[in-house]
Amino acid sequence: MDIELNATNKAELISIGSVQVDKSLLPNQLKSKATAGPGAGGSSIFLRSGNRRVRLTINDFSPLRAVPEDEHVVVMKGDDVIARGVLERPLCHCPEQAYITLSEKCVYDCQFCPVPKMQGEIKDSAKVLQMVAEAHATGELKAISLTSGVAVSPKKEVQRAVDIIKQLTREYDLPIGVSVYPTTGSSEELYSAGACEVKYNVETMDPKLFRRFCPDLSLYTVLDALDTAVNIFGRNRVSSNFIIGLGESDEIVRKGIKHLTDRCIIPILRPISPHPLRKEVKINRPDAERLLKLGSMLKDMLDRQSLCVDESRTMCLFCTGCDLAPHIDL
Repeated sequence: MDIELNATNKAELISIGSVQVDKSLLPNQLKSKATAGPGAGGSSIFLRSGNRRVRLTINDFSPLRAVPEDEHVVVMKGDDVIARGVLERPLCHCPEQAYITLSEKCVYDCQFCPVPKMQGEIKDSAKVLQMVAEAHATGELKAISLTSGVAVSPKKEVQRAVDIIKQLTREYDLPIGVSVYPTTGSSEELYSAGACEVKYNVETMDPKLFRRFCPDLSLYTVLDALDTAVNIFGRNRVSSNFIIGLGESDEIVRKGIKHLTDRCIIPILRPISPHPLRKEVKINRPDAERLLKLGSMLKDMLDRQSLCVDESRTMCLFCTGCDLAPHIDL
């Protein structure tokens, strides 16, 4: 019996977030390593089933197991088959995209994020162009997405992104999305350079939690930048990661979703991932029931504003691997 991904079993997989993987399934081209955000440093697989996709971190201690079955892969929990599909090849970070982290360093110490403690590389334009060229050579590339930590200052990161986007638009006729910490004028600069979508992350819409987890940043700066971005990029072209599991209430999530969708900003409800470099931070990864409840809430509010996730062309909303995506999964 086929067990394709649906909203219910995808929510269960996301709530766990990891999987043991049979070694025969792991040639290097099927693994992806995250270099940005709370999941930085971990290797993952992408399972495709029907028109849905899920990303799971590889963890030898996970209660889930991915094993081969003829030409398919099945994900099992104990003796039960949860889902059946095929593994997708990530190009840069995820399938169908060159999703590239420009600076794998950050001067801001957000408490849920391991990047400030990892001090990774800073990619110059030559490296980025090489990575995109290699992804393009596969014939599978559909979008280019750029994200970045803040190695020196937000202004310098925006300028680096602008310069690289200009180079990419001369080489490729592909949609380009970008996610950086905003600055005054960043949306105008990124749009003029050739980006078609932008993502500025609120992280949480609970002001108290924001001050606790992101003490160096300003929620109101991000919200103002998102408002400006909608005026420049347009509807269905502006999104924001909204982390679930930092201790926020469902009512805070509801109010936050409403605040964003009323302004034509698409929230991405991102389940938090614990990281060994952030053991001091207490987080609660949401269970499947909560993910389904909040996802349905998000879909209803998007529908009220006639916002359509499935029109997105880049970044997380185009990938859908880490989240329950309204209009695709729900």
